[in-house]
Amino acid sequence: MDTSLLERLQARSYRLTAQRRVIAQVLEGENVHLSADEVLDKARVLLPEISRATVYSTLQQLTALGEVRELSLDGRSKRYDPNVAPVHHHLVCDGCGSVFDVAFGIEAPALPAGEHRGMTITSTELVYRGICANCC
Repeated sequence: MDTSLLERLQARSYRLTAQRRVIAQVLEGENVHLSADEVLDKARVLLPEISRATVYSTLQQLTALGEVRELSLDGRSKRYDPNVAPVHHHLVCDGCGSVFDVAFGIEAPALPAGEHRGMTITSTELVYRGICANCC
């Protein structure tokens, strides 16, 4: 990815309050897939007065803007991925729930027309599962 979440939000003229700026900072980096509670905990280190409601509503706004992807990968809480381009897949540890981006350009197989069940397919994700070295 060429630009950070904060840079993308600034380019869109998204109103960056102190709370929103901190949330964007927390979501910076490679392989960032934090739950809303993890975002809150990290944001409170930088801005102790930030509220849970602000974190949740900001994550919803960023998801609606397409600047953050909401992921349901590990059967636990939803996670938020700031790396929205290029489209990528994920590797999930079934032990600890760690999530990593799969960076190489593999395409998911097309769904046969008879399996669409009347839906228009808008996206496809591959999720690789395993046990990480820390959980073995």
